Amino acid sequence: MDRRSFLECSAGAACLSAGIASSAWAAEAKRKDYAPALLVNERGDPLHAADLKPQANYVFHYPFEATPVFLLDLGKPVPSHALSVPDGGAYNWPGGVGRNRSIVAFSAICAHQLVYPTKDVSFISFRKTRAQRGVQDGLIHCCAEHSQYDPARGAEVLSGPAKQPLCAVLLTHDAKADTLTAYATLGAELFDEFFKKYEMKLSFDVGPKARNAVAGQSVVSALERFCKNPIQC
Repeated sequence: MDRRSFLECSAGAACLSAGIASSAWAAEAKRKDYAPALLVNERGDPLHAADLKPQANYVFHYPFEATPVFLLDLGKPVPSHALSVPDGGAYNWPGGVGRNRSIVAFSAICAHQLVYPTKDVSFISFRKTRAQRGVQDGLIHCCAEHSQYDPARGAEVLSGPAKQPLCAVLLTHDAKADTLTAYATLGAELFDEFFKKYEMKLSFDVGPKARNAVAGQSVVSALERFCKNPIQC
């Protein structure tokens, strides 16, 4: 078994051919609205933006029950940024939300081989300080093929084989209640490919509700609580 296959199998994925490439996966990069979902803590209470630790990994699921999202407070204001996807056009990511405009959210499904955090292991996460092969601090790094994304620039690809940014999840911030609500995605979604590739695993892990749209609320967990083994590479 080669390294790529090992990583995919270790992540609980179906051991598909290592020759699968994602360069043709780019889709039209338009905003897509979904049912709003209030972000809540593990007790079911509304999550307060002020409770997020700066530069720490948090995970919730949106827009489907089985599609994970990274929630990050980058600890500094994050401006809007122009992005593009291959053959899918350009789009303008609006930047951070919250009182300091420092909170962002992106699909936790790597845009190269669809690696994602599971309850057992995660080969992808935000790195406050540089990884062994990191090009700089503060990147989302996928250990499977070392794709790196800059969350302060709309999850733009900085290095590695990924050909497009991570899909952004758009949030609103209620300044009075200090709560966050997910309501849409922006950028090239890879959900159809994700469900096709991991159909068997998701049927065991999530069951028949894997493709159900999240509505009402979504639970936010620290990555260390959500996942038994976050890999650092």
